[in-house]
Amino acid sequence: MGVFVLLPLVLPLTAVPVARLAEQHLHPRLATRLLSALAVVLAVCSTLCLGLLVVVGTAQLPGNPLPDGWSDAEVREAVPYDEVAGKAAIVALVVVAVGCGATGRRHRRVRREAWRALRGLPGQRLVVLPDPEPYAYALPGHGRRGGEGAAQGRIVVSGALLGRLTPSERKALLAHEEAHLTGRHHRCLLAVQLAARANPLLRPLRAAVAYTTERWADEEAARTTGSRTLVARAIGKAALVSRGAPTPTLAGIVGAGPVPRRVAALLAPAPTAMTWPSVFTTAGLAVWTATAGTVGSALSSANATVTLFFVLKAATPL
Repeated sequence: MGVFVLLPLVLPLTAVPVARLAEQHLHPRLATRLLSALAVVLAVCSTLCLGLLVVVGTAQLPGNPLPDGWSDAEVREAVPYDEVAGKAAIVALVVVAVGCGATGRRHRRVRREAWRALRGLPGQRLVVLPDPEPYAYALPGHGRRGGEGAAQGRIVVSGALLGRLTPSERKALLAHEEAHLTGRHHRCLLAVQLAARANPLLRPLRAAVAYTTERWADEEAARTTGSRTLVARAIGKAALVSRGAPTPTLAGIVGAGPVPRRVAALLAPAPTAMTWPSVFTTAGLAVWTATAGTVGSALSSANATVTLFFVLKAATPL
């Protein structure tokens, strides 16, 4: 196999063109789901490859509990520079585990603290807090006891932000946050955050999904209010005064991503369909080509990982 066994670690770079093209040419809902799925698949392949590299690269070390067959020359030949690669993979895998664990713990802690702050308040969908800091975000449900609001999530807004918006702009803001809850955007955001922790080359996908989830909510708010200009104005006002959501894995009207691009998209015609552009158009040809390349890369990553797995299985005495 040689260097091909390392493909799962570097092929996530090929997802970058898809991220750029999906932001520009796909409906935000389709772009969010596509990029989230790609990030998860590539991250799983990458992490599994690291685990197998750790096994192959350290099997020949004295005192290890692994089968003797895994230290055979035939197995080590599957990995270039097996001793160095194996030890480096140990460090990398530890970094991945620590990073993903820290991201998951922070996400749970922020949600837990946010729900604790709402304890005792009426179980309504909208919660207005008497806070001098302007902010608004969608708080997902935690599925525990606490009423219907706790299961479905809540929209948390400070009185300071509402006081700076007109009644129609408030309606646009609430429609935006409602779209985050109904679309379960926090799951996509958390998935790409963990994927980027598993492989830093997936960070462009994390940034792209942060943008497309906001665009998705923008379009839903525009559909609900019937005015794209109104939503654009509400976003612009909120961006000037708001500090956004408490963590990147939660969604708010001022989420990650360039606000001017979102405003410009709202001032342009609405996306006409949630389907792929035709291959016979310039945009469609670019999107289909880049997507095909990324899918091929994911399959190559999976193939390299599975091949290395079967090499180890063949060397295992049963």
